[in-house]
Amino acid sequence: MRKLRNSELGRISVEEFKTATKTPIIVVLDNIRSFNNIGSVFRTSDAFLIEKIYLCGITATPPSKEIHKTALGSTESVVWEYVEDTLTLVEKLKSENIKVLSIEQAENSTMLNEFTPEINQKYAVVFGNEVKGVQQEVVSASDKCIEIPQLGTKHSLNISVSCGVVLWDLFSKIKKQEF
Repeated sequence: MRKLRNSELGRISVEEFKTATKTPIIVVLDNIRSFNNIGSVFRTSDAFLIEKIYLCGITATPPSKEIHKTALGSTESVVWEYVEDTLTLVEKLKSENIKVLSIEQAENSTMLNEFTPEINQKYAVVFGNEVKGVQQEVVSASDKCIEIPQLGTKHSLNISVSCGVVLWDLFSKIKKQEF
């Protein structure tokens, strides 16, 4: 077995990314304070052809040297927009028939491994602040809370790790539905 060189990976260009059919998922970052986490979310969103990222509240926006360290150029491929108030955005998305899923530990949450996306449904997934999580008012306004099962001693995962887990899970489930 031999590792592939970057030139052998067959990656698309930024221009091809912009015109490619996207995965029907929108990422919402609710008051993320770490530039590295923001950059990681961009890079993960690029990997799974995510439609758009909304940066809300105190979440920093590109261009930023600190975001670029982990985004590695994906701020140029993934469409993003800054919105000051997450709750206002959630209400707007819901009015456009987009199902809003807060990624949070909450009463009556659905475990990620038990969640099945509806066919032809677009989803917005909300990831919250590193300390406080998703704002309660946003959780309350969401269509559903999705929880990542955790069996160890810690209470949560890093937001960039949570994003990777959730986007991969939803991406793979949505792709299976296409066949």
